[in-house]
Amino acid sequence: MKFIHRLIGAAALDAATYEEVEGDRTATAQAFMVVLASSLASGIGATGFGSQPAGAIVIMSIAALLGWAGWALLVYQIGGRLMPERDTSVDVPQLLRTIGFAATPGLFRVFGVLPALTVPVFAFTAVWMLAAMVVAVRQALDFTSTLRAIGVCLVGWLLAGLIVIAMGLWLTPSVS
Repeated sequence: MKFIHRLIGAAALDAATYEEVEGDRTATAQAFMVVLASSLASGIGATGFGSQPAGAIVIMSIAALLGWAGWALLVYQIGGRLMPERDTSVDVPQLLRTIGFAATPGLFRVFGVLPALTVPVFAFTAVWMLAAMVVAVRQALDFTSTLRAIGVCLVGWLLAGLIVIAMGLWLTPSVS
């Protein structure tokens, strides 16, 4: 039940939930499960963009997982090294636990499997995940400024998005 409560708290952007996850070393596996489930939900939901083979679910899930990992790495570098506050303490496992739970809204991407809902679901969950990431980063990096957490997350999000787009263009066959 504790895991379900954490999912609800993370989705509700509850700072106390993120603080709890940050301090609980046993929550690492739970955070990893959230990221994997969110990535799989993205892969399944992405089928709503058009008829895709089952293999595309795997590819889209991996792309979502790599996108999250890239975002996590960028947030670590930007928030911990380039834009830290005076009291910022960077602990990688704590950061990964909190931002792992920030992927909770991505679980709803599975509803994108319905073509009429695909774009709205992906757009809404992207903004929701960004907001969750802001709360998670503020807690994990001990920021007192929410604006700093927003800046770190937005810059990381945009850079990760550009990397994913570049990889997609590079890996996708050209249309003739």
